[in-house]
Amino acid sequence: MEFLAPLLQGRLKKRYKRFLADVELANGDTITAHCANPGAMLGLMEPGSRVWLSESNNPKRKLKHSWELIEVDIGNGPVLVGINTGHPNSLVAEAIQNNLITELTGYDDLRREVKYGTNSRVDILLEAPNKPPCYVEVKNVHLMRTPGLAEFPDSVTVRGAKHMHELAKVVESGGRAVLVFLVQRNDAESLAIARDIDRNYGAAFDAARSAGVEVISYACALSVAQITVSDPLPLAE
Repeated sequence: MEFLAPLLQGRLKKRYKRFLADVELANGDTITAHCANPGAMLGLMEPGSRVWLSESNNPKRKLKHSWELIEVDIGNGPVLVGINTGHPNSLVAEAIQNNLITELTGYDDLRREVKYGTNSRVDILLEAPNKPPCYVEVKNVHLMRTPGLAEFPDSVTVRGAKHMHELAKVVESGGRAVLVFLVQRNDAESLAIARDIDRNYGAAFDAARSAGVEVISYACALSVAQITVSDPLPLAE
């Protein structure tokens, strides 16, 4: 995924009310940008951090800038982290169509936001003749407390636990269900479930895997010009 126009660089002043971020530009002006990330964003809100914003030409938008990237350093040098949770579904769909996710190749049809389960929508539905439908749930990951180890979730996620139950039901009914963790960081080497943050999600995750839900994790290559799905990551047990 390429950014449509060069990103605007600034310094983070604060993130507040979950969806707002004040950013100081090089000329000293401060603008308020939309933060599309509803999570806790642990370690990603340090005032003074370098951040990058995209700009929308949509005249109906209340805030024309969106917070896309932040530069962080947890001990191994500065890296870019993607904080826009609106991108992972598109990134994974693009990677599937380009055969970059080997576990999800061989399907003829890809649809997004398809209703299933109990008042749920699956992020991606893959279909092909003579194959069971494949329900793909995508989770954005950006939390890292130990160098190299990405973690999910970064806050309690009742919705995430519900998705685990829904995917397990897909497998029970004869379908295929795959959970994709997409790590929007340049420095991830493996991924773990942050059970200390949300024990209920950890239990739902374990139950879903036991039921046959497949779990895969991929890293991203990030720059101020684009974000792409890169290499698979091992799951740390």
